[in-house]
Amino acid sequence: MSVHRIVVVGGGAGGLELVTRLGDKYGRGKDVQITLVDRSLSHIWKPLLHEVAAGVMDTATHQLSYVAQANWHHFEFATGEMIGLDRAAKTIRLAAVPAADDEGEGDLLPERTLPYDTLVLAIGSTTNFFGVPGAREHTIALDTVEQAERFRRRLMAACVRAQSAAEASAPVAATEAQSGGALLSPSGAQRPKVNLVIVGAGATGVELSAELRNTAEVLRSYGLKLDPRKDVRITIIESSPRILKALPERVSGAVAGLLAKLDVDILCGDSVAEVRANEVTLTSGKILPADITVWSAGITAPPVLGTLGLDVNRLNQIEVLPTLQSKTDPDIFAFGDCASCEWPEHGFVPPRAQAAHQQASFLVKAIEARLKGQSLPTFTYRDFGSLVSLGKFSAVGNLMGGLIGGSMFIEGLFARVMYTSLYRMHVAALHGVWRMMLDTVANRLRRSTVPRVKLH
Repeated sequence: MSVHRIVVVGGGAGGLELVTRLGDKYGRGKDVQITLVDRSLSHIWKPLLHEVAAGVMDTATHQLSYVAQANWHHFEFATGEMIGLDRAAKTIRLAAVPAADDEGEGDLLPERTLPYDTLVLAIGSTTNFFGVPGAREHTIALDTVEQAERFRRRLMAACVRAQSAAEASAPVAATEAQSGGALLSPSGAQRPKVNLVIVGAGATGVELSAELRNTAEVLRSYGLKLDPRKDVRITIIESSPRILKALPERVSGAVAGLLAKLDVDILCGDSVAEVRANEVTLTSGKILPADITVWSAGITAPPVLGTLGLDVNRLNQIEVLPTLQSKTDPDIFAFGDCASCEWPEHGFVPPRAQAAHQQASFLVKAIEARLKGQSLPTFTYRDFGSLVSLGKFSAVGNLMGGLIGGSMFIEGLFARVMYTSLYRMHVAALHGVWRMMLDTVANRLRRSTVPRVKLH
C-alpha cells in the first residue's frame, strides 16, 4: 500500500496540537506519514508573548522543541519557511535555512521541496501595520519570541537610562530647590520618564499594559529607583470608541476601569497618523513621546498565502469551506488565523486560540474520514467566551455555553483561574494530563528560586 503523506505547515497552537494527535493516532503505522513544517525550532503559546515582553515569563521554561515533540509523538519535523506551492505536483517549496554566524559559511539546509497528499496550512497571522508611515520601522510587534525578547531588552535599557538621567540631574535640582527654584531637570523639563505607547487595545495590548505596570513595580523592588506610577507612563491608543471592541461592552468597561486604577492612559477614538523614532503622532494632531512603541492594532495573514494560487480574502486569509478545505483545492485544508471560515449568523470564525483548538480537533476527525474515503463532516464553531488577564492585578471575562444557559460575566480570582486553565489545557493537549500536572508543579517550585522578572 502507498503511504499517505500529511504535511502540516505551521507549529502554532493549532498546528502542533493537530500533528501531535495525528502522530499518536497514525504515527506508529506504515500507511500514514505525518510531517510538521515550521521555520522555528521551538514552540511557545502565542497568547503568552506579552508576558515574555514584560519579563515575567522565562521562555526557556515554556518553549517546546519541535524535534523532541516529533520523537515523542511519532511524526516528522522539517525546518524551513514555506515559500511556494505546486498543486499539480503536490509539493511545497521550503526556503533555504541559513546557518548561524558561528556555524561556518553557506546555508544549513538548501532550498527544497516536500511532497504531500493532504496539505494543512496553519501558519497563523502577522501584524497589520495598515500602511501607517514609520509603523513598521519604529514599532515592535509581538508575533514571535524574538520580538518579545527585543521589547524586554529595550524596556530594561530605557528604565536604566531614565534612572541614570534622574541621578545625574539630582544635584542640579537640589541646588535649584535650595535657591528657591522648582524641582526640575537642567533643561527645565519635569523629572525624566519612560514613555511606553501601545497601539491597539485588543487583548494583546490590554494585557501587555497591565503586565508592564507590574514589571515597573517589581523592578523597583530590585533596586531601580524610578517611581513605577509616576516615572513609567503607559499609554494605549485605540481607534474605536472603546477598548476590547470584539468583546462584550461590560467586559470592556470593567477592564477600562481596572486599567485606570493602574494609571494606564487610554486614548480611544483616535488613530495613529505617523510613528517616528521617539514619538507617535495621532490624527487629531496630538504628539506623544515614546521611548518604545508596540504595535498590536490588527492582524493579517502572511503574504505568502496570496502567492499560492488559492482563493484569499483582503487579509490574505485562505477562503475555506465548512469542511475547512480550501475553496480552490480539496486536497488543501487551512485553519486558525490564516483561514477565513464562515460562522453562520455571526460572520466569520474569530482569530482566537479556542477556535484553533476546536478546528484542530475537528481536523483529526475530518482527516480520518478522508483516509477512509468517507464524506467529510462540517465544522461548527462554539464560542465559550473570552477572558482578559491583567496579570497579578485581576482578570475579566465572560463565559458562554449550554451549561450556564447563556453568558456569564466573571471577574477576579475565578477569572484568573479560568484564564490560567486555558494554557494548561493547551499543555495537556500536547503532553497529556499527567505531564501537564507535573509541569505545573515544576513551574511553581521554579518560581521560588528565580526573580519575579527577567533582569538581564
